[in-house]
Amino acid sequence: MTQKEVDHEIEERPSKSQIKREMDALQDVGKALCALSLERLAKVPMSERLREAVEEFHRVGKHEAQRRHLQFVGKLMRSEDVEPIQEALDVLNGVSRSEVARQHRLERLRERLLEDDAVFGEIATEFPGADLQHLRALKRSALKEREAQKAPRAYRELFKELRALSQTVAEDGGEVSGFEEEV
Repeated sequence: MTQKEVDHEIEERPSKSQIKREMDALQDVGKALCALSLERLAKVPMSERLREAVEEFHRVGKHEAQRRHLQFVGKLMRSEDVEPIQEALDVLNGVSRSEVARQHRLERLRERLLEDDAVFGEIATEFPGADLQHLRALKRSALKEREAQKAPRAYRELFKELRALSQTVAEDGGEVSGFEEEV
């Protein structure tokens, strides 16, 4: 092997620092997984072995034992496809672009609902299981709060209801599409 070939091979290998940064990033994803509730964890795609390790983290009691277990989870992360896990975490944390866009669509829907009763027809079509009577009551309360300049409790509750309906449709494999603002 010539010196030129040896130099080229050395250049292609990642540095120790780069490897450490990658391992730390995997460890951070593992920490994020361990911080999730078991209910939210069920929504994240991962191998069964990693899922069991993360669930075990919740059963480990002592601080030092948890720290060691996090290192084990980080080690298991090396054999995982991290992209789908990170995307699922982004969605759960509301930082993915699609999740932010969905939140904005729901906010526009809420505003349209407060302005026009005809939107109830759209909601009934898009969300067959929607409790329209409850949504109407929330709308009335939100409008009263706005008029009286009170804290927007019902306004927020209306958004939560719309988000829950949207999540139900998304989990059933549907797509919430009919709520784009007319320009």
